[in-house]
Amino acid sequence: MQKLWYFAVVAALLASCQKKTDDPKAAGGAKSQAAGGGAPPQSAEELKTPLAKIDDVTITLGEFQERINRQSPYIRARYTSLEQKKEFLDSLIRFEVLAKEAYRRGLDKDPEVIRTMKQVMIQKLMRDEFDTKVTADTVTDAEMKTYYDANVAEYVKPEEVRVSAIIMKNKAQADRVLLEAKGEAGKTNKGFRDLVMKYSTDEETKLRGGDLRYLELQAKDAPPAVIKGAFTLMNTGDVSGVIDAGNGTFYILKQTGRRKSMTKSFDDAKPQIRNKLFREKRLQAQKDFIDNMRAKSKIEINEANLAKVRIDTSQNPGGDDGHGRDLVPPAPDLPGAAAGSAGQPKK
Repeated sequence: MQKLWYFAVVAALLASCQKKTDDPKAAGGAKSQAAGGGAPPQSAEELKTPLAKIDDVTITLGEFQERINRQSPYIRARYTSLEQKKEFLDSLIRFEVLAKEAYRRGLDKDPEVIRTMKQVMIQKLMRDEFDTKVTADTVTDAEMKTYYDANVAEYVKPEEVRVSAIIMKNKAQADRVLLEAKGEAGKTNKGFRDLVMKYSTDEETKLRGGDLRYLELQAKDAPPAVIKGAFTLMNTGDVSGVIDAGNGTFYILKQTGRRKSMTKSFDDAKPQIRNKLFREKRLQAQKDFIDNMRAKSKIEINEANLAKVRIDTSQNPGGDDGHGRDLVPPAPDLPGAAAGSAGQPKK
């Protein structure tokens, strides 16, 4: 039963993090207009109208609307009749009753609940601090253009071909191995790798199964004759003839991949760049904010005692990663879910 009270308290903490105001829009007035099909706006006084009292807790019309209008349109459509509204109100009452019992039992002082409350507060703090201050719109065209020019290779790429190679120093041997490479042994990548391990004399590429990785037509990391031969292989799996590399070695190539050329203009790349720079800006802003908070705090670390900490490496026994990110399922938004009903209408 303790888990039931725990989730009730967690849900209460989540609810307490929501901005409460007498403004009709914040209290559900704007949403109720949408739901009411163009009904006149509700006054602040009307939104304060009590619907139910549970001891010293009052559920107002505005709070009820705010909670129900927070749901998806599919869920909201289930609560249009008076009877269904009563069911939702009952779930709110059940929520308050459970929360009050949890408080009576002192669960608001439970370390697990306190830690969860801190996590919720941290999440809201970070949202309040950064959701409006650091947005994608804060990334300027100049910043995006600077990034594009510095990383143009990510957006303008030539055609590339990937090949594996059997490298030998004897032309007569290469001609004999070619028969195997063109036969059954060379039809699969594994079979070709086996030929590499058996015949290739280049120890560096042999360790990679003969893989020369992706080559560009103007690349300098392979002999020109080899690069030219690689680009004549049009289909994945094609095997070349014997290629004289001009340096005393002879290659047999197998094409294993091809990438088409790509030219993405700055305008085409802007959405991708904006998102990347926005994420970087936000992370940096968060780091600066946290560093500033740390600088204002008196922090003492006892490394001698830290060394005594014993780590259970079997499984994570708790639900918290220790960094303000909650690994347990979040508390349900619908209060009825805390009691196992998930806020669904009764059947």
